[in-house]
Amino acid sequence: MSAASRPKPSRSGRSGRSGQPGRPVGPEPRIAPVAVPPRATPPRWAVPASLGLCVVGLGVSAFLAYESATASVILACPVNGAIDCGKVTTSAWSKLFGIPVSYLGLLFFIGMIALCTKAAWTRGSALVHNLRLGGTVVGVAMVVYLVWAELFRIGAICLWCTVVHVVSFALFCVVLFARVLAEPTPAATLRR
Repeated sequence: MSAASRPKPSRSGRSGRSGQPGRPVGPEPRIAPVAVPPRATPPRWAVPASLGLCVVGLGVSAFLAYESATASVILACPVNGAIDCGKVTTSAWSKLFGIPVSYLGLLFFIGMIALCTKAAWTRGSALVHNLRLGGTVVGVAMVVYLVWAELFRIGAICLWCTVVHVVSFALFCVVLFARVLAEPTPAATLRR
C-alpha cells in the first residue's frame, strides 16, 4: 500500500475512514470467546448422603454439647471400664483450648450442612468445593486426635463420640468419592 492510499491519522491518533475520526481501519475486530471453567456435576447420591450424615452428626453433637453444658448424666452409655462416656466427656481431653470439643463438633456440622446443600454441590464455586473437602479433612484429623486421646490418654471410649467419629469419617469418604466421581459438564462459552 502506497503512502498516498493510506488513510491519514485523525486527531485522536487512530486512523480514520472518510472523515470519521477515531474509527479503526479495516474490519471490526472479533472478540474471541472465553471458555468458562467447566463445572462438575456430583453423583446423585452425594447431596442426600452428605446432608444425611451432617444431620446425624449435628444431632449427636448437639446432644453431647447439651450434656457438656448441663453436666447431666443421661448419656445412656455403659460404665464398665473400656466404655465410659462420662469419663471421656469430663476428662481434660474433652476440651481444646478451653472449648468443649462437643461445641466444636456442633460448629463443624453446622458449617458442613451449609457446604453440603444441593446449591453448594451443584452451583458452588471451586472455593466451596475446596472448603467442603478441606473441612472434612480437618474433621478426620480431629477424629484421629480424639480417638488417640480416648485410647491412650483417657483409657475409655465414649459410644456417642464414636458415632460422631464414624459420621465424620463417612462424610469425608462421601465428599472425596463424590469429588473423584463427579461428571464434568461441557464448558459454556461467553462473549466479552
